[in-house]
Amino acid sequence: MAQMIKVPSEKYKYFRLNDVHAHSPIYCESESRRPINSWTQNGRKNFVKTIITILAACGLGVTGILFAFGVFDLQCQESAVSVTSPVTVNASNLNNQLLLPALNIDAPQCGNIPQESRQDCWPEEKGTSQQGCEARGCCWLPAGFSMKRRLGNVPWCFYPTNYNGYMVTSVEKITAGTRAQLQLSRPSSWPNDVQKLYVDIVSETKTRLNVKIYDPANTRYEVPVTLNKEQTTDFTDFDVSVPTQGPFSITVTRKSSGQVIFSSMGQAPLMFADQFLQFGTQLSSKYIYGLGEHRGAFLVSTNWTKMAFWARDEPPSRHSNLYGVHPFYLNVGKNHDAHGVFLVNSNAMEVEVTPEPSVIYRTTGGILDFYIFTGPSPDNVVQQYTQLIGRPFMPPYWALGFHLCRWGYGGTAGLKTVIKRMRDANMPYDTQWNDIDYMRDHLDWTYDSTHQFRGLPDVVQDLHDHGQHYIMIIDPGISNSQPKGTYIPYDDGLKRNVFIKTPDGSQPIIGKVWPGTTAYPDFYHPNASDYWYTHAKAYHDIVPFDGIWIDMNEPSNFVAGSTAGCPNNNLENPPWLPPVLLGGTLRDRTLCASASQYVSTHYNLHSLYGHSEAIATKQALDKILGGNKRSIVISRSTFPTTGVHSGHWLGDNNAKWDDTYYSIPGIMNFNLFGIPLVGADICGFNGNSNPELCMRWMQLGAFYPFMRNHNTIGNKDQDPASFDTATQDKMRDALLLRYKLLPYLYTLFYINHVEGTPVIRPIFFQYPESAYNVSYMVDTQFMWGDALLVTPTTSQNTYKGLAYLPKDRWYDWFNQSYIDSAGYMGDFDLPMEHINLQVRGGVVIPLQAPNVTTTLSRKNPFSLLVTLTSTGSAKGRMYWDDGESLNSISDKKYNLINFNVSQHMLSSEVVYRGYTGEVITLEHITILGVEIAPTSITVNGQVLTAGYTYKNKVLEINSLTVDLLQPLTINWTV
Repeated sequence: MAQMIKVPSEKYKYFRLNDVHAHSPIYCESESRRPINSWTQNGRKNFVKTIITILAACGLGVTGILFAFGVFDLQCQESAVSVTSPVTVNASNLNNQLLLPALNIDAPQCGNIPQESRQDCWPEEKGTSQQGCEARGCCWLPAGFSMKRRLGNVPWCFYPTNYNGYMVTSVEKITAGTRAQLQLSRPSSWPNDVQKLYVDIVSETKTRLNVKIYDPANTRYEVPVTLNKEQTTDFTDFDVSVPTQGPFSITVTRKSSGQVIFSSMGQAPLMFADQFLQFGTQLSSKYIYGLGEHRGAFLVSTNWTKMAFWARDEPPSRHSNLYGVHPFYLNVGKNHDAHGVFLVNSNAMEVEVTPEPSVIYRTTGGILDFYIFTGPSPDNVVQQYTQLIGRPFMPPYWALGFHLCRWGYGGTAGLKTVIKRMRDANMPYDTQWNDIDYMRDHLDWTYDSTHQFRGLPDVVQDLHDHGQHYIMIIDPGISNSQPKGTYIPYDDGLKRNVFIKTPDGSQPIIGKVWPGTTAYPDFYHPNASDYWYTHAKAYHDIVPFDGIWIDMNEPSNFVAGSTAGCPNNNLENPPWLPPVLLGGTLRDRTLCASASQYVSTHYNLHSLYGHSEAIATKQALDKILGGNKRSIVISRSTFPTTGVHSGHWLGDNNAKWDDTYYSIPGIMNFNLFGIPLVGADICGFNGNSNPELCMRWMQLGAFYPFMRNHNTIGNKDQDPASFDTATQDKMRDALLLRYKLLPYLYTLFYINHVEGTPVIRPIFFQYPESAYNVSYMVDTQFMWGDALLVTPTTSQNTYKGLAYLPKDRWYDWFNQSYIDSAGYMGDFDLPMEHINLQVRGGVVIPLQAPNVTTTLSRKNPFSLLVTLTSTGSAKGRMYWDDGESLNSISDKKYNLINFNVSQHMLSSEVVYRGYTGEVITLEHITILGVEIAPTSITVNGQVLTAGYTYKNKVLEINSLTVDLLQPLTINWTV
C-alpha cells in the first residue's frame, strides 16, 4: 500500500476566482478546485451580505466596487480556512523521489514570472498545498486579492523557469528530418515515467511538419486513423530548432514571415509518464479557434480556459467536449498569418489555454504526435489539415435540401399527416426522417410493423414516388435480452464475436440504452463491417432507406460502465483526469474504460467509437446502393477524419434563442475540422418552440450546410406547415431562397471536396484586416464561400442589430442596392420578412429556379447573379453532375464552368465537360452595379434586340436559351 503523507489543510489553503462567464454565477474555489456556488459555499448570510455590499458600493464608484470585490474575496478566504480536514498526498505519485527543498518565491526562477505566464504545476482537481507543490519542485505563491487576478484562474502552484524534465542526449539526421534522444533528468511526480524518449521531427510537405514524441523501448497505443502521410526533403516553409544538449525544447518558425508558430521554450515542461503526458507550446496571439466540440464562442478565451476531450452524452458545456473530440486549433498571429496544430491523441485529455498566450496539453495515454501547418492564410491551414486527414466526402444533391424529423410522430398516421400538410403548403422538402419511436421495442434494424408504424414501407415508397428521400436513426446498442433466435442482430453478433467485451475478455460487456440491456459492436473488429452491412441490407430490403442517422455513439450508456460494474484498476481510476471532465470518471454514461476491444482497450478507443461506426455505416450504405450512388451518414460522435465518411449535427439543443447563436460557432468549428455537412436542430429539440423563434431559426437554418428541423417527443409540432399562414409564408420564402442557391452551395461542396476550403467560414477568413481586429471576434455572422455574408437574428423582437460590414462593396440580396463599406460595425436592418443577406461585389453566383424538391428543381433553367466591383469585374464557377453518382469526380462525369466579367463583357469557359445527362440551360442573367445604361447587348456575337431591361444600375437579361456547356460571351456597350 502506498505511503500516505498528511498535511494539515488549514496551513495550506487554495482558492481561486473562476473565470466569470456572462451566463454563470460568481464562484469561489476552495482547495478542491471544484467550482462551488457561493450561496452554498458561504451560506445564505454571507451571500446576501456580499450582494448588499456590492449594490451599496456601486453608488460609490470604482473605489466602492473594488472594496466590494475585496469583501467577496475575504469571504472566500473565510470559507476556505474553515475547512479542517487534512489534505492527503499520495507519496507514490512522487516516484519515491526525495522531497526537494522549498523554492524561495523571491528567487528569479519564481518571482520573475508574471501571473499571465504561470504554468499550472498542480492540474489535479484536489489536494493542492504548499508542501505538495514544493515537493514537485514548483513555486507556491497565492495570487492575492488584486483586481488583476480576477482576469482568470491564476495558478498558485506553478513551474519555475529552471524546471528541467527531459535533457537532450543526442541529435541525429533521419529521412526528411531529425531525431532527438531525450533522457529524464528528474521524476515528474506521476507514476511510471518513461526514462528515454525519441522525438522525430519530419518534414511531410512544404507546409506540414510532424513532431512525434514516443517511447522507443515500448510499443504504446497510437490512434488507428488513416492519415495521408508524406515525406519531403525539398524546400519547406519552416525552420526547426532543437538544442543539441541541455533541456529539451523545440521551436518552429515560418520562413516566409519569421514568425514563431510552435515553441515549447519556457512553456509547461514535457512530461511522459505511463498515464500522464504533458506538453506546452506558445501561441502567436490570443486569436485561437477550434479545440472542439464544445459549446461557446468561436474565439477561444485565453483566460486559463480548460477544456476536456472525452466523447460523451452530456448536456452542452463551454469547457468540455460534447459528442466529438477534435484536438486541432487554428491560430492567427502578426501580419494576419495563420497556422494550425493537430495532436493525434484519443485518450482522455485536457487542453488549457493561458493568457501568455499558450496552450498546454495533458493526456492520459498514447503518445504525443503533433502536426503543424504553416498556412499562412486560414484557408491554407484548413486545406493543409484536410489534406492530412482526408478531404470531406461529396454529398448527394438531395442532401442539401430541407430535412424534417421529430421524435414522436405517433406512427404512420401522424407521419402521413405531416407529409401531406407539407405538400399541401407547397413547402420545399426533400427528406423525411424517423427517430427511435419507429422501431419495435427500440430494436435496431426493425420497425413496429404490427402496431403504430404498420405500413412504413408504403410511406417510404410514397416519398420516393414524389422524388423525396427517407432516413432513420440507428443506435449502436444491440439488445441482448430477446429470446434466443428471435433477434438475429444479437445472435449473429455473438456468432461473429463482434461485441466489445468485458475487461477479462470473456463475454460481451453489457450496458443499458433504449431497448434495455445491450451489447455494443466493436467496429474495429475485422468481422464488424460485414456484420453491420448484413443487417443494414436485410432492413433495406424491407424499408428502402436512403441514408442512416447514427446516434448515441459516444457510446452512450444509461448505467456507469456496465450492468455488472467495472473493476478497480488503473484504467478505471487513472492517477489524473481532466478536472473539467463532467461526471468525474471515464465510465460516466459510457462503458468501462478497461473494456476490451479488438485493437486495444476502451480506455484508448472510447472517443473513436462514433468515428469507427461512421466508417462501417458508410461502407454498408455504399455497398447496399450498389457501389454507384452517394448517400449520407449523419453521426453525433466524431473524430478527426470522420468528415471523409460522415456529416454531423450538433446534438440535442433547446428551443431557446441562445441556441440559435451557439449553432453558428458550432457550425464554423466543424468546417475547420473538415466536417462541412453540419447543422443544428432547427427550432430546437428540447422544449416547445414558438412562431417567431422557429421562423427566425428557419431563416438562419436555410444557410446551414445541413438543414434539418427536429424536435422531441411530447412537444408541439414545429414543421413549417404546422404554423399560421403568415409564419408559413416567411418559412417558405426562406426555403425557396435556399433551393434557389443550391447550385452555388453544391459548388462550394465540390471545392471543399477537391481543395479542402470550408463551405461555411468566419468573416476573418475573407477579411483578416479590420480596425481593432473586429473580424476576428465576430461569430454572429458567417459567410458562404467568398460570396455571401449572412447576418441572422438570434434574439427575440429584434428588427435591428449590431453587425460588421467588412471593407468592400456589398449588395443587398433583396433590394439590389450596394454600399462601398470602409469596414465598420453598425446597425443592420433585420426585418421579420427575411434574413439579412449581402453579396460581395466581384462574384458570379449560379442559381436555379426552385421547386418543392431538388428532384423537380433540377429540371428548371439556371440563372446567374453577377455583382460587379467598382472597376466592373467579377468571377465565379459552377460544378454540376447528376447529383448522386458515387464516383462522379473520379470518373470525370461532371461539368465545371468558370465565369469571368471585365470590360463590359461576361464570358464562360467550360473547364471540363463530362456530364451530358441533362440540358443545362441558362435563361436569365442579373448584373448588379452597372453604372451606365447599356446601349446594346450581344450574346455570342448576336445582337439582343429584346429581353433585357436596365433599372437602378441593374442590368437584367431575360429569355435566354443558352447551353451552359458551350462557351458564352455577352457584351454590353455603354
